[in-house]
Amino acid sequence: MSDSGADTAPNVQLPNVHVRAEVLVQALPHMQRYDEEIVVIKYGGHAMGDRAAAEDFAEDIVLLEQSGLKPVVVHGGGPQIGRMLDRLGIKSEFREGLRVTDEATVEVVEMVLAGSINKQIVGWISAEGGKAIGLCGKDGNMVRARRAARTVMDPDSHIERHIDLGLVGEPEHVDRTVLDAVLKAELIPVLAPVAVGSDGQTYNVNADTFAGAIAGAMRAKRLLLLTDVPGVLDKNKNLIPELSIEDCRRLIADGTITAGMIPKIETCIYALEQGVEAVVILDGKVPHAVLLELFTDYGAGTLIRRS
Repeated sequence: MSDSGADTAPNVQLPNVHVRAEVLVQALPHMQRYDEEIVVIKYGGHAMGDRAAAEDFAEDIVLLEQSGLKPVVVHGGGPQIGRMLDRLGIKSEFREGLRVTDEATVEVVEMVLAGSINKQIVGWISAEGGKAIGLCGKDGNMVRARRAARTVMDPDSHIERHIDLGLVGEPEHVDRTVLDAVLKAELIPVLAPVAVGSDGQTYNVNADTFAGAIAGAMRAKRLLLLTDVPGVLDKNKNLIPELSIEDCRRLIADGTITAGMIPKIETCIYALEQGVEAVVILDGKVPHAVLLELFTDYGAGTLIRRS
C-alpha cells in the first residue's frame, strides 16, 4: 500500500479489525475440537419464517462445513404445514402436542416438508456458497418408522389411555449408508422428517425425534435443537445453563419441565444414551446462535450431558 493510501485509511477501523482477529483466535480451539466431527442441527420454529434469520442460519452452516465440521441439518415445518392445510380446506387437530395425521394430511406433510421447505433450505445454503443436498427419511431407506404409541393419564380415573395419532411415526431404525456417502462427498445433508414403515406406509415424524435418532445413529459430537425459547428454564423463568440426564428427570418429576419441553428433553436423553457427547437446546431466533454455541466460550442455550 502506498504512503498516501495508508494516510487516508480511517484509523477508526483498526480497533474493529483487531477485535475481529481476536474473535478468530478465540474460535480456533473450538474449531479444532470439532474438526471432522458430525454435528446434527434441528432447525425449526418461527425462525424459519424470517428471511434474515434463515440467511444467518445458512451462513452458519456453510461456515461450519468450511471449518472442517460435518453438519447435518434436520428441519421441521409445522406452521407451513398448517397454512397449507388451511389453504386446501383440510381440518387438522392436535393431541398431546402432536398433529393427528390421516392419509390426506400425510400427503400434504410430505409435499411441504420433503418438497418446498427442504428445497428452500438447500437454496439458502447454496446462496451462501455451500453445497447441500435435500433428502428425507424415505431416501435410501434412511429411516424406518413405526406408528407412534402415545398414552395419557386420565386425571379422574388415573388410568392410562391410548391416543390415536394416525400416521404419526417414530424412528425404529436408521441406516447410515446414504448419510455416510453424502458426508464423504463433502455435501451438507438437509433432511425432512418423513419416513417409511416396513409396510411401505409414509409417516410424519416429529422433527426433534427424527434429529435425535439421526444424531444417535451417527454418533454425533453435538445435537443442537433450535427452538423458540432460550433453552430450559427454571421455575422463575431463568435459563438453566447446564443439566445432566439425572437433573432432567428430576425437573420433569417436580414440574419444572412441562408441556412441549418434555418431548424435547426425552429426545435429548435418547440421543445421549445412544452415544452423542452432548445436546444443546437454544433459541434459533438469536442471530448466528449456532456459531455462538460451537465457536465461543459463552454458549447460547442449555447444555445437556450424560452426567
